[in-house]
Amino acid sequence: MTIKVCIIGAGPCGMLTLCAYNRLRDQGLTDIQVTCYEKQRTPGGLWNLTWRTGVDEFGEPLPNSQYNDLFSNGPKECLEFPDYTFVEHFGKQIPSYPPRLVLKDYLEGYWRKCGVSPDQVKTLHCVRNVVEESPGRFAVTVEELETGATSSDVFDYVIVATGHFSFPNVPEIRGVSNFKGRVLHAHDFRKSSEFVGQDVLFVGSSYSAEDISLQCLKLGAKSATLSYRSKPMAYKMPDTVAQRPAIDRIDEDGNVVFTDGHIQKFDAITLCTGYLTKFPFMPGNLTLRCGNIVYPPNLYRGVQFVDKEGSGQGRVLYLGMYDQWYTFTLFKMQAWWAVAMTKGLLKEIVDVPLKDKLADIAKWEKKAEDMNDDCLFQRDFLLALCEDVGCHDNLDTDKQFREWFELKYTDLRTYRDHGHESNFDKLGRAPVPNTKWWVNYNDSLEAFVDNI
Repeated sequence: MTIKVCIIGAGPCGMLTLCAYNRLRDQGLTDIQVTCYEKQRTPGGLWNLTWRTGVDEFGEPLPNSQYNDLFSNGPKECLEFPDYTFVEHFGKQIPSYPPRLVLKDYLEGYWRKCGVSPDQVKTLHCVRNVVEESPGRFAVTVEELETGATSSDVFDYVIVATGHFSFPNVPEIRGVSNFKGRVLHAHDFRKSSEFVGQDVLFVGSSYSAEDISLQCLKLGAKSATLSYRSKPMAYKMPDTVAQRPAIDRIDEDGNVVFTDGHIQKFDAITLCTGYLTKFPFMPGNLTLRCGNIVYPPNLYRGVQFVDKEGSGQGRVLYLGMYDQWYTFTLFKMQAWWAVAMTKGLLKEIVDVPLKDKLADIAKWEKKAEDMNDDCLFQRDFLLALCEDVGCHDNLDTDKQFREWFELKYTDLRTYRDHGHESNFDKLGRAPVPNTKWWVNYNDSLEAFVDNI
C-alpha cells in the first residue's frame, strides 16, 4: 500500500525532508508518495530575501525576516553537513561567518546533491486547512495563489515544516502613539542604511537586537540603545551602544521613559521581541502551542505530536520548532527521524505506549530546565536523534560554540574575523577574511568567497 505524506513548507526543514525521502527512493523504497506545498515562489524559507514587509503580493503573511548586509552570526562549522562540506561545495576553505547568499547557495547545493528537483515542490500553493477526517487520515485543502483555485487531497501523514518565525510578537508600549518616529518589528527590517545618522532604540536583548543594532551602527547610525527585560547583555560592545531596562512609557513629547527613570529621545524604535508560534491551517487539537524554547511540549523526540487524548494517531510531525542553536544538522536529523518513522523504520522507538512518550517528553523538559545550558542541552538532544536514526557522524560542535561565545565576550565587532575548525574537512581552521567584518560592506557571494 502506498503511504501518502504531505510536507507543508519548503524551507530548510521541508527540503531536507525531501532529501531524506529521495535517499529512501534511491534505496528502492518507492511505496511512499510525497507532496510538498510552499507558498513562496521558490524554496528556501526565510533564507529568501524580499523587499516586501508584512504581506506578499497575494496578501499572505511573509515568512521572510532576513535583510541586506546580513552575515551569519554563528560559525558555519556548527551547521555543516557531514556528507556535503563547504569545501566540497566551494572547492576550497572559506571564512567561518558567511553572508546570507553564501549559506543559501550552500543549502541549494546540498538539495541538488540529494536529487531534489523543482517539480518535487508545489510552489505558490498555500495550505488553508488540515482536517483529520478519520483517525490518522488528513484532508489537506490548498489554494493555488496565482489563480485562487482550491483543491484537497487526503494524506496518511502531515509534516509541518513552516518554521515559527512568521508572526511577529508586537507588545503594547504605553503611549506609543506619542512617538514621533518610525516603529517597526525586526521582521520588517530590511536595510541598515535607512537609519544613517539616527539614534535608534532596540527593544529586546537577544540575537536580533544584538545583530541589527551592530548592522545599523556599521552602516552609519548615530547610536544604538538596547532595552532589556531581565538583564543586559554581557558582550563587549561599541561605545555608541547603551543598554537600558524596559520601557515604562512614551511621554507626551514623544520621549522614551525607561523603568529606571532615564528619559531619552529616539528617531526610531525597532522591536526585537520575537515571534508568536502560530499554525492557522492546523486544527486546534493538533496545533503546537509554545514559545521559542529548546524543547517544545507535546513533541515526542522533538518531532511527533502527541497529547493525552492521542490526537492525530501520532501521524502529525513538526520540524524545527525550537529555539535554535544547532540548525541545519538538527533539521536534517529531525527530517530523517520523520521520514524513517513514516516508513515504519523506527518501530522500537515509535510503537510504545502513549504514557511512555509523554514521560519521555517530560524527561527532556526537565533536563532542559536542570541543565541551564540551552546549547549543551540541544547538543545532547541532537545526539539522541542521531542514535535513533543510526547516524554515526560527529555532529557535536560544542567546541566551536564555546569558542564563539568567548569571541563575542571579547568584542562583538570582531568575532566574525576569526576562523573555526570543521569536524569534517580535516583541513584545520577556516581562513580569516582579508576585509574585517566591521568595514566589509559587500555581502555578495563572490566577494566573500574570494576575500581570503
